[in-house]
Amino acid sequence: MAWIALIIAGVLEVCWASGLKYSEGFTKPIPTIFTLVTMIGSFWLLALAMRTIPLGTAYAIWTGIGAVGAVIFGIVMLGEAASIGRLIAICMILGGIVMLKLFSPT
Repeated sequence: MAWIALIIAGVLEVCWASGLKYSEGFTKPIPTIFTLVTMIGSFWLLALAMRTIPLGTAYAIWTGIGAVGAVIFGIVMLGEAASIGRLIAICMILGGIVMLKLFSPT
């Protein structure tokens, strides 16, 4: 259950990072509310996951999901560059996430 909470927390991190972009510095009410709600949910689920998953593993996977998701969101939704270097970096982060999961004691 902790791993599911961690994955959802990571997805919510992508949501709040994207919402932060659309809130334009918290000047737009709806994106601001969306950002704050998803931020709270993300942190709450991360804290829940950390009850059983080691801190370093949970935090690294949470930020990795957020980083990869934000880059993919930027490429797909915002028209950001999908250079070979960025795609290799995404693969490297995903590789690190998989290794952390495989070698985690929980």
